[in-house]
Amino acid sequence: MTRILFICHGNICRSPMAEFVMKDLVRKAGLESQFHIESAATSTEEIGNPVYPPARRKLAEHGIDCADKTARQLRNEDYDRFDLLIGMDRANLRNMHRICGGDFDGKLHLLMEYAGRPDAEVADPWYTGDFETTWQDVLAGCQGVLDILKNHSGIVDESMIY
Repeated sequence: MTRILFICHGNICRSPMAEFVMKDLVRKAGLESQFHIESAATSTEEIGNPVYPPARRKLAEHGIDCADKTARQLRNEDYDRFDLLIGMDRANLRNMHRICGGDFDGKLHLLMEYAGRPDAEVADPWYTGDFETTWQDVLAGCQGVLDILKNHSGIVDESMIY
């Protein structure tokens, strides 16, 4: 089983969008039993809060439900529990390194690496208000993650990153 954790600042917009988009892609591919997918925050600001309403609406536009999701914070032990920890921007990635105590097994990545855009970040719609662009970036990144994992029989290593 491949375990993926998506991470953003508050776990109310980008990372839950990625969590539920990825779950939807995996379900549609008939691979649910091969994946465990969650999301988390690097901050404590939104812990316990539901997905931000505009993010919920954007997911719902595409038939994706995230009703029971509440924000939680990334923990050091998540590094050992997950195969891939995928952040949305460089600030997330720096905080992921800090919380996890480094990246000794090459598990920490940015989502847009999987969309063939390693220098790009998923813009935070909390600030931009542009949930459509975030949706497009999240979808492209999640499709890239799934394609790579399907093509490599679920083996996750550095050589799979664009």
